[in-house]
Amino acid sequence: MIVVDARELDPPEPFERVIDALARLEAGEEVLLILDREPVLLYRFLQANDYEYAAERFPDGRVEVRIQERAPPPLTPGGPRE
Repeated sequence: MIVVDARELDPPEPFERVIDALARLEAGEEVLLILDREPVLLYRFLQANDYEYAAERFPDGRVEVRIQERAPPPLTPGGPRE
């Protein structure tokens, strides 16, 4: 897991750090982003670029977002063969 603690950072630095972390992801690994606000624009980027994410809000105001690459769809019978 790659942890990006972006609390107290001003935009666009949290976004830039997440993009850097995503570029370093290994298969099956995930990024944990910790922020002090909801990263709405990041969610749009993740959806458009085949990443899955789950966000959790905490009573202290922090938001933790777990991000991983979307798994490819399973092969269907009769589909292309290698």
